[in-house]
Order: sequence, then structure tokens, then C-alpha cells
Amino acid sequence: MGTPGIFEPARLGSLKLRNRLIKAATFEGMTPGGVPSQSLQDFHLDIAMGGIGMTTLSYCTTEADGRIMDTMMWLHDGIESELTKLIKAIQKTGTKVSGQVTHCGHFSQNKNLHRGQPPKGPSKMFVPIGLTAGRPIAPAMTLDDIDHLVRTYRDAASFMKRLGFDAIEIHFGHGYGLSQFISPKTNKRTDEYGGSHENRMRLPLKVLSAMRKEVGEDFPILGKISMTDAVKGGVDYALGLRVAKSLDQAGIDGLIPSAGTSSYNTMYMFRGDSIAHGMIAMQSNPLTKLALKIMGPAMWKKYPYEPTYFLEAAKQVKAEVTCPVIYIGGCSTRADLDRVFEAGFDFVQLGRALIKDPNFVNKAENDPDYDSGCTHCNFCVPLIQHPDGIRCVLNE
Repeated sequence: MGTPGIFEPARLGSLKLRNRLIKAATFEGMTPGGVPSQSLQDFHLDIAMGGIGMTTLSYCTTEADGRIMDTMMWLHDGIESELTKLIKAIQKTGTKVSGQVTHCGHFSQNKNLHRGQPPKGPSKMFVPIGLTAGRPIAPAMTLDDIDHLVRTYRDAASFMKRLGFDAIEIHFGHGYGLSQFISPKTNKRTDEYGGSHENRMRLPLKVLSAMRKEVGEDFPILGKISMTDAVKGGVDYALGLRVAKSLDQAGIDGLIPSAGTSSYNTMYMFRGDSIAHGMIAMQSNPLTKLALKIMGPAMWKKYPYEPTYFLEAAKQVKAEVTCPVIYIGGCSTRADLDRVFEAGFDFVQLGRALIKDPNFVNKAENDPDYDSGCTHCNFCVPLIQHPDGIRCVLNE
């Protein structure tokens, strides 16, 4: 029915999925104190029972100080029982489980730091989000800091394989730690980790290599990239294509070409209604509310929503790499899926549409006219700060 292959079993590296649809990595705000909750398990179980081939847990950071907020999960033995229980429950439905591994670098407002050091990035610079924690200037990482970071990724890979994850997704984009090294806007180093594209990719490729050695050649490692940072001086589409080719040549098992940055241009990745209205609603401090009302239009630019809005750019990545390419960006109907797979993509990641309708996959398989009903209001995004986590407000 429709485009062949969407709803049929497929392999991602050595991993067999029941279809070609994957839940995208989104932080759900359901890990209080960094511990996976029953609500997080229920959230992913609903999507698993709705037919998704693989779901992705996020925010899985490599160490406590790699969190943007202390409500995010970091991978350590203290959460082994909760995380193992969650993974096994999802896998019983036939859905595979991936974990998106990341590190905030200097992009942090976390006040509950464990190592006694401020968050650091590739270069010393002003970091606006740090103002909320009294740390507007982030120091540059030393070579020892870089070696430590690689070890945390290596240990995270070992931990995840031991707990039963089916795949790992490394976040190389959206302004987080590894992205800060890739982007010329945030990486002003003059040593072997800065300057040329090859030097700026040195740390990301070391991380990939270290994780690969821990999990072996048969364990899928995916990579999410920003095709562009969508900010002056950052990664542009030409450089984003070089990033994709570098990771492909290094043996990545699949690429997810996204765009935009959480630190500079969030709305470029989301499109649709600005998240400003939701961010304002989440604030209890009147002064903060007023500041966001005044600064909101500048902080969150308006990009009208269009179905499959990254398709043309992602086609360029697909044409230049040999690994599978997993499309993301603007798929909320069956027609959107058909358009992407007809363009030759191998898999699709879905985010907001699954928050709106966890049964998206089952319905889309049986109805060529299916529409999830997601209006791209983006109110789900700021709800990561709500005590109960994210939800679709349209379902209330």
C-alpha cells in the first residue's frame, strides 16, 4: 500500500527494524533528578505500541556536568535498574531502543555541578544561557579536558551496550558540545583542535572512534548533524556537507541531517509558531515574563512551517554519502512520508507528530490520507520545563 518499504522490515547496519520509522530524540522532561521515571517509560511505550520501528531516548549525557539542566539524565550506574527496566519494556513490544548521547559543552544553565569546574567549550567566549547561572563567560577546554570528554563518551558506549540498547545516536549538531568544536563560530582554537575543517572534526571523530571500539563493528552508531547552524559565522550548507562526508568516511552507520542550533537559532529546526509564547507561559517571575515578551521576537525568529522542510538540503547529503540517511524535518502526514521515501531516503525520524498521536505509524500504514493533526504550534517544546514533562496541548 503506497510507497514500498516504509512499513516493511529493514536493516540499519546489523540491526533489523520492523519498519523504517524511528522516534526522533527529544528531551521529554521526565527524568527528575536525572532518573528515568515511570512517565518516561509510559511515554515511549505508547509510541512503541503505536508501531514505531525504533524509539530514541534523550537527553543521555555522558557525565553529570554534561547536562544543560540537572533534570536531564546522565549515564551512570545509579540509574541502571530504572533504565534497564524501561529498555526491556519497550523491546517487548517489538520496538528497538536507541539512545542519543550528547554533552552540553559550554551551553549550560546547570548549577548542580559535580566536578567543581564551570562548563567549558572549545574557546573562551560569552555564553548567554550561562547568565541564568551566573556564568556568562565560559572558559576554553584544555587538552586534558578534551581527553576526559572522549573517555566519558567511551564509557557511555560501554554502559549503553551493557544495559541492552540496540543502537547509539551521537549528537554532533544543534550547538551542543561536539557541535561547538565543529562550528567555526564557537571554535576559535589555534591548536590541533581548531582552524581547518580537519582539525575542527578531530574531537568528533575521536569520540566516534572511541565509542566504536567499545561497542564493536556490528553495533549501530548513528550521527545527527546540523547541515547549517543558520547563524552568521557558523556551519553553512557547504560545510555541513563536508561534516557529513567526514563522518561517513569514518564509518558512521547512519546520518540524520538536521539544521539550526539550540544556542543561536532554535526555530530554524522547528519551523511553525514561535516557542516564545510557551516559554513565557512557563515563567513564574514577572520580570522574566516581561523580558521574554520584549526579547522573544529577536531570540526566536519566525520560520513558516512547510511539509518536509529539510528535504532539498538533505537530498544533497544523501547524494554524497554511502551510509544510510535518516530524514528528519516536517513529516506529520502519510503524504509527507511518501514524499520522503520517493526521494530515496532510507529511514525517517518523527518527533512532534508522535507527541500529537503516538499511534501515528499504525494509522499511517492503513490510511494513505492520514494526518496526525499536529499544527506545529510548538507548545510541546517549552513543556520540557513542566513538572509533568511534555505533552500535546491539542490532546487536552
